[in-house]
Amino acid sequence: MKNLIGFLAIILLSSCKSETSSKTLEMGSYRAVIEVQDNEELPFIFEVKSATEIKIFNAEEVIDVNEITYENDSVFIKLPVFEGYIAAKFEGNNLKGSFIKESLDRIVPFTADYNNAKRFEVKSKPSQNSTGIWETIFSKDIADDEYIAKGIFKQEGDKVTGTFRTTTGDYRFLEGVMDGNEMKLSTFDGAHAFLFTAIVTDSTMEGHFYSGNHWKEPFVAKRNDTYELPSANNLTFIKEGYDDIDFEFSNTADELISIKDERFKDKVVIVQIMGTWCPNCLDESKYYAEYYKENKGRGIEFVALAFEYAKTKEDAFSRIDRLQDNVGIDYPILLAQYGTSDKVKAQEKLPMLNHVLSYPTSIFIDKTGKVRKIHTGFNGPATGKKYVEFKEEFEGFVNGLLKE
Repeated sequence: MKNLIGFLAIILLSSCKSETSSKTLEMGSYRAVIEVQDNEELPFIFEVKSATEIKIFNAEEVIDVNEITYENDSVFIKLPVFEGYIAAKFEGNNLKGSFIKESLDRIVPFTADYNNAKRFEVKSKPSQNSTGIWETIFSKDIADDEYIAKGIFKQEGDKVTGTFRTTTGDYRFLEGVMDGNEMKLSTFDGAHAFLFTAIVTDSTMEGHFYSGNHWKEPFVAKRNDTYELPSANNLTFIKEGYDDIDFEFSNTADELISIKDERFKDKVVIVQIMGTWCPNCLDESKYYAEYYKENKGRGIEFVALAFEYAKTKEDAFSRIDRLQDNVGIDYPILLAQYGTSDKVKAQEKLPMLNHVLSYPTSIFIDKTGKVRKIHTGFNGPATGKKYVEFKEEFEGFVNGLLKE
């Protein structure tokens, strides 16, 4: 299927008139739209800096993209780290094509209008203000799907920014508007395409969350300035009957690496459960990579266990290598699973855990090999103060372990 999707993308977008393209992206701003359910549009803005460089904007986040190629009358834009790419045909200076994720067999309609930097059209002045903390429930009363979240928003005029934090991480940098009493927020990073729409009153929200064109769920929220989520340090734990973490998986050179290896002996070790497809894992990996470079001489090691939905081991290894190269990760990333990122199957690879609730999850091991803490999820830069608090807690806890 992977080869078929790639082949179809080229056939559908390419003209037989020439093998090389004389047309390239025009300098300036584009308003891109990905189609989701209910005839809704998921917009994002990108700016073309040169024929081979664009920047994607989500609130304070700026994503640099420099893997851009041209073929016949089409352009192919590969997003950094993640496998997703845009394949689009030129229609004048505009674009029409698809956002493609081959491993998941997903092709989502995509368009982009040149010389347009307005993310959402605002038809009426805002009648509500979303600034504040919102106690949120997604898929309320839907068996096995209900989960809680914390909405954190700031509104200036009709512009809204913020995110939803869940017990397993955050929904990245969201940007949008308050159009009358309707809030619209979106983000696009190459892994996920999120759209949130909600009708807002002075104390409630009710709306829907769309992910690409394959997922939709309802949510409700109420103002609650004192609302806090459960501690991320109590959700995952070692099951009774187990004393420690034990695993052996291959690195991208197909060499087996075990937690019992000499490099981890008498060291503080952070085991990172993650996937190259996961934006929260990317945020965490950037922080861990920087921390490791600055502190690896102090007796600390990191090792990541990747759970990949790539259909072959070779593809999974390729994505791990790409992540390490793009982020500059010096610690080993081992392939724990490929073909699926299912959390139940992930837990089977680590049977000492009560469950794998979230990608990412971090396991803190002291110098004697004892698990001292398991942190579920990651609050990335989009969460602002919570991200700062995480770094302070992480560094304080690790410093304590290093002193023992």
